[in-house]
Amino acid sequence: MIDTEVLIVGSGLAGLGAALHLARRGRTVHVLERSPGPGGAWRENTYPGCECDIHPALYSYSFTRLAGWSSGRAEQHDIFRHCRYLAEEVRRIARLTYDTEVTSCRWDDTDARWHVRTRPGALHRARFLILATGALNVPRIPRIPGSFTGPVLHTAHWNHDLDLHGARVGVIGTGASAAQLVPALVDHGSRVTVFQRTPAWVLPRPRTGLPLPYRARRTIEYWRNETLVPALTGSKRRRTALEARALRHLHTQIPDPDLRLALTPSYRIGCKRIVFSDTFYPALGHPTTTLVTSPITELAADTVRTADGRQHEIDLLVHATGFHVSAALMHLPIHGRNGAGLQEIWARDGAAAHLGTTVAGLPNAFVLGGPNTGVGHTSVLFMLESQFRYIAAALDETERTGADALVVREQAQHRFTAFVHRESAASTWTRGGCRSWYLDREGLNRSLWPGPTWRYRLRTRTFDSRNYTPIRSAVHACGDVDQVEGASRSGA
Repeated sequence: MIDTEVLIVGSGLAGLGAALHLARRGRTVHVLERSPGPGGAWRENTYPGCECDIHPALYSYSFTRLAGWSSGRAEQHDIFRHCRYLAEEVRRIARLTYDTEVTSCRWDDTDARWHVRTRPGALHRARFLILATGALNVPRIPRIPGSFTGPVLHTAHWNHDLDLHGARVGVIGTGASAAQLVPALVDHGSRVTVFQRTPAWVLPRPRTGLPLPYRARRTIEYWRNETLVPALTGSKRRRTALEARALRHLHTQIPDPDLRLALTPSYRIGCKRIVFSDTFYPALGHPTTTLVTSPITELAADTVRTADGRQHEIDLLVHATGFHVSAALMHLPIHGRNGAGLQEIWARDGAAAHLGTTVAGLPNAFVLGGPNTGVGHTSVLFMLESQFRYIAAALDETERTGADALVVREQAQHRFTAFVHRESAASTWTRGGCRSWYLDREGLNRSLWPGPTWRYRLRTRTFDSRNYTPIRSAVHACGDVDQVEGASRSGA
């Protein structure tokens, strides 16, 4: 049995950030990571052109500084190096264990602790549990009839031994990863066939402008991104203006009217993730690139067949098709009070958490990047840092009250979920027949925060204990009874 105060599952940017924030506040922290090193998605995604399309001054925590902020670009190797730096900082003040896969988490009312089992067979016991498993680590691969005999990759599992020069590469998808991969493939001299199901709305990347100190640049980038929110949450005028801006970008970079038509979205901007790129459209218009809009019907030995009857010969097939969001958490057995399983609850009622962080029935447990903490317009690290502060306040409140644990009340969780659905009702994500991974099977927004991120920061700035129920362990409860009975006998 390995005891600790705070156990964090995952050492991506979320887990590392939480570990640093809490350890610096005097908490005893242990981080478990299934991979041989830190980084999460930024460790696994190494495809050509991989980078973050959010300005690096903002794609960092207020207590760290990501390299590349002065140039306005953060490539994968920069972010991964930053993750390793954060991991070293964590190791100085906390414990970080690699090659340790968590297989189950179970709450025990007897000792008011989380009992966490790992693949090596060790049993960890923790007072507080933080789930930082991430949402972008289970690749989504479409089911297509037939079999392709050449190399088949997902962008998250790239093979750098492949020679791309002159290779005929088929890329399925036109989202954020494809927008980075396709220009890199063209630069490598590949002949690229892009299979598009739905065109993306593409905005130009903001120019960094004059050189500014880090804090000033971070502030400017934050508020520049927040100006996109009204267009996504109900303002028709702002949405129309944003779509016009994206269409100007398309018309400027794609002179071919037929290609331009094929790349023009028919849905509202923001319904699916907006792509920020200055190189995607030129790569699609390059002489060595072919855009295919007819649906894929079958794979053959070295061919992709489409519904229009055409056969597209390729040497390499790449799925740039994204991820099953939060699937990693759904596959991790987590059982709270009375044996209630998080997977069963979310499968039945839909993914929900109070402030996207605490779940009814799971005492002293916190989900980083939980339901409705995602963002489609800015840096998710701003939301994560808000969660760090909220979790730290929750830990302080638990000790202040003298309770062994706090568990969020179902009513509080329901109120928050109702608020999210109410605020999402007029948004671009839920109106006009929009379908995306933001919504669940019932068309409800379970992923995104429905408003400016500063409002989330305000809601998580203080910890309201009225939304929580204190819990005493069975051991302490028996001790209290013994003390009362002893006092009674003494008084008699």
